[in-house]
Amino acid sequence: MTSTRLLHVIVAVLSMLAWNSAQAGPEFVHDVTDAPHPWTHERFDRGEDRLTFAVFADITGGERPGVFDLAAEQLNLLRPELILNVGDLIAGSDDPEALDREWARFGERTRAVRAPIFLTGGNHDLLGPDFREAWAQRNGPSYYHFRYRDVLFLVLDTEDHTPERLAELAAFRREAFRIADEQGWDAFYETPYATAPESAAGNVSPQQAAYFIDVLEANPDVRHTFVIMHKAPWLRDDLEAFARLESVLAERPYTVFHGHEHGYRHQLRNGRDYIQLATTGGVFLPENGPAFDHVLLVTVDGAEVTLANLRLSGILDKTGSLPGPGSELCLAYEDCPGE
Repeated sequence: MTSTRLLHVIVAVLSMLAWNSAQAGPEFVHDVTDAPHPWTHERFDRGEDRLTFAVFADITGGERPGVFDLAAEQLNLLRPELILNVGDLIAGSDDPEALDREWARFGERTRAVRAPIFLTGGNHDLLGPDFREAWAQRNGPSYYHFRYRDVLFLVLDTEDHTPERLAELAAFRREAFRIADEQGWDAFYETPYATAPESAAGNVSPQQAAYFIDVLEANPDVRHTFVIMHKAPWLRDDLEAFARLESVLAERPYTVFHGHEHGYRHQLRNGRDYIQLATTGGVFLPENGPAFDHVLLVTVDGAEVTLANLRLSGILDKTGSLPGPGSELCLAYEDCPGE
């Protein structure tokens, strides 16, 4: 290489370094040279390890048309890094072809959502042999875990029954809905399905609990652990497998999200936040807690976790309006005459 060419290379490299240095300069630049300043302080609320994700609630169980489709548009406005849910994604059907159509429709409804959605199964999705087969074909395992940016996510299956009990509960469920159609919902709540302990609390098998205990032991160094499920297994005194899982969780910071009851509730259990989400389109059940459509926005910043409930009625686009046909929807029980 000639000395002239070498000189040109050196000049080019120095110019690039100078440009990079200029780009890496102070991000906060101003021309106010003397105190006082017209701002409160210069400790900007930012973090290199900050993670924000969203959780949405039950879609089905008396789905109200249009609500989840509105939520899908609003999630794109919020721009979370990822999205989770607490189950009941489809209505469920004993007809395999109808089940296939419902899952195909769910796929169409979520295709335009920008962030990935990590699925949790509810009773409408998993309570029956055909339901579970359809889930497996489309979605893979019914319980799983993942780690993202040093945060651990455990996604449970609370319809994890023995094959015999699953078949029995599925038959109870069919009969209960037949009675509801003929005699009304008051009669439904007296059926063997509605009064079974699994109706409110579900089930977590010893095999599933052992899987998650192994996951926890293999991931001792995460910032926080989030546990996502549909039902509330701790409501059953006889569920030793879940109790063992909770005892291992108790050694670390964790937060639980679940749904199923279609009413909002916050509970402190074992010194941790257990959040029962309300709905993102399901029927309102105000007897189970405040009934409204919402998403939960979760921010993890270092070891700190912040939870913010956002009602769908308050997530407006740049025009100051609810996206799409949102203004035509009723998004809270107290605002919905006749619900």
